[in-house]
Amino acid sequence: MSKTTHSSFRFGKYYFKTLFWFILGAGLAAAGVEVVLIPNQLIDGGVVGMSMMAAFLFGDQFLPYFMIIFNLPFVVLAYKQIGRHFVIQMLTAVVLLFIGLSLFYWVPRWLNIEPLEFHGDTLEVIVLGGFIIGCGIGLIIRHGGSTDGTEIMGIIINRKKGFTVGQVILFANIFIFALAGVVYQNWHTAFISLMTYVVATKVMDMVIVGFEDTKSVMIISAKPQDVADVLMEELGVGLTVMYGRGGFSGDAREILYIVVERLQLAELKEIVHREDPQAFIAVENLHEVINGRQDALAAQQEPPALD
Repeated sequence: MSKTTHSSFRFGKYYFKTLFWFILGAGLAAAGVEVVLIPNQLIDGGVVGMSMMAAFLFGDQFLPYFMIIFNLPFVVLAYKQIGRHFVIQMLTAVVLLFIGLSLFYWVPRWLNIEPLEFHGDTLEVIVLGGFIIGCGIGLIIRHGGSTDGTEIMGIIINRKKGFTVGQVILFANIFIFALAGVVYQNWHTAFISLMTYVVATKVMDMVIVGFEDTKSVMIISAKPQDVADVLMEELGVGLTVMYGRGGFSGDAREILYIVVERLQLAELKEIVHREDPQAFIAVENLHEVINGRQDALAAQQEPPALD
């Protein structure tokens, strides 16, 4: 089997394993847009927000089509600058979102029933809309897809000009939400849309990085073996000993690396400073920890390198 064929086979396996999450994510995102945002004359950020403004001017039934049209230039850019596997993932997500938006709009009209709409207090709309859309888009991004061409623009500008992807997306959305105030002739709408987008972004981040509540801890101690023995005995966790050298003194030293739950952190610090009051402790947040069988499964499901 050639290298190209093997890469395509791996990608195909990964694609079908993640397709369920794309369908679920697109369904949630479509529900957030059609059920919460549009009935309250709010918009999302990025290409979806631009599509919603165009649909407001020309008819809500055209929203899915505007989303496809506005994303097409970015799909072409992604194919040239990023790779065909990413484009396949992006097109899948965009088409599924197109289907979701179309179904939410047309099914109630075909069945001659009232469309599903949520109306509530401003805070309720912000939280519910942001939560649903953030979950949906987060699931798509977590599994390698994208529904927003501004992300593609951010990746390309980052490579060519050095601006971060986040900076590019932020600048684009400032323009989009300012334009919403003009289109809707209501700056309150633009401001509430921005607040909803902030909530969606935070929820999206949580979905993408996971809900792990773990910490990684590095310990530099004059008594590394004593500290290691007590930690393994009292906390019941494993650790790794790494070897380093003091930058100023040049002395060789052992560095302890350990991963613990947040609730174990206070006990860990108490143990370390009980054994060595002068020990240095560095604590970092971890988004995800994979080990054992999970590690093997993750390796199987890891998407192949973009080509």
